[in-house]
Amino acid sequence: MKETELVFIPSPGLSHVISTVESAMLLLDLDNHRRLSVTVLIMKLPNDTSVANYVEKISETTLDMFCTKFADIADEFGIPSYVFFTSGACGLGFFCHLASLKFEQGEDLTQYKDSDTELSFPCLSVPLPAKVLPAALVEEGPMADVFLNRFRRLKDTKGIMVNTFYELESYAVDSLQSDGKSQTPRIYPVGPILTSTGDGGAGAEEIKNWLDEQPEKSVVFLCFGTFGSFEESQIREIATALEKSGARFLWSLRKTGAKGSIQFPTEYESFEEILPEGFTERTKGIGRVIGWAPQVAVLSHPAVGGFVSHCGWNSILESVSFGVPIATFPMYAEQQLNAFQLVKELGMAEEISIDYKIDFKGDSPPEIVGAPEMEAAIRRLMAAEEEEGGGGVRGKVKEMQNKSRLALLEGGSSYKALSLFIEDVITNANAI
Repeated sequence: MKETELVFIPSPGLSHVISTVESAMLLLDLDNHRRLSVTVLIMKLPNDTSVANYVEKISETTLDMFCTKFADIADEFGIPSYVFFTSGACGLGFFCHLASLKFEQGEDLTQYKDSDTELSFPCLSVPLPAKVLPAALVEEGPMADVFLNRFRRLKDTKGIMVNTFYELESYAVDSLQSDGKSQTPRIYPVGPILTSTGDGGAGAEEIKNWLDEQPEKSVVFLCFGTFGSFEESQIREIATALEKSGARFLWSLRKTGAKGSIQFPTEYESFEEILPEGFTERTKGIGRVIGWAPQVAVLSHPAVGGFVSHCGWNSILESVSFGVPIATFPMYAEQQLNAFQLVKELGMAEEISIDYKIDFKGDSPPEIVGAPEMEAAIRRLMAAEEEEGGGGVRGKVKEMQNKSRLALLEGGSSYKALSLFIEDVITNANAI
């Protein structure tokens, strides 16, 4: 039987690459007849344009959502293209609708900057406040055109794999496939696709040993993603909230980069330089402040009972998969939408904020989220009365955790979607 070569082209961002590799592994595991061969291309600056011999071997391409321009190249060679969307179905519908408003209806998105209006989106059952829109899409400048134009290209592909599962986002998935009203191609909800735990890296064993000493579901974990860092004023509010809440905590605290640029956070030489005086000593018995954190290993530990998160999509899927509810503290990209969806649409998170936004330029620092708001949210998040079988946040997350496991088992919704994707890929390849 002829082997079908499927090439994944992810965006260079770490979360995109990891999700892509994990999805490729899932496809190969499911392809019992060994009809697929998968290659993942990690993009670098071009130094050799002689690719003709390689391209001739390719049957299909699967593009990252930020790489849809590669569809033009695939078209030139008569190669069908698919897209792997590393965020959720609601995020996909959200950006597709914004692209439609801007390019098809001629709407000026800058009118929504600092607006109190609410907007209707087909992927949401409740109105969305304009303040949740990503800052880059409502600012003057070319960013909105460049970004949203990628979503116009989706209709030129054969289908879209989405890192979600139907039970989590049934409303959004259905809205994307609603009787031809949507211009999006076939959707394959194939998640949750998670990062492998690995060895956890430096310091992971020490963190695990500390967690081993804590009671079950007693620790709130604070971690804010690849670019997650705060100015000193906000750090002090977080520290005050943690101390007053009385909760056991594990806090991943990293140093912000230079203002006016997008830089990865670095590590503090000493946390004493940034934390309130005496904080470490006063919380020594119940809390720990660390630098980089092995997030998957921490969330999977039975001592962890809550997660203060930036609401990146991978982090949301990890929290659901391990049954750890979130308190929302979004920072950039589509994280405000994700936070809104969790709190208002799904009722699966406690709200600290849904519209906090980092300003990488440094022109408009975000408003400080006060310690009282955070303390109250942490108390709600860790409250004992929200039993797993109840209708509160913890109960809903536990229910979705069980559904996430079933989705990837044989006969589950994501298993079926992966199987359908494989069959469609092979059918389209054979038609070339």
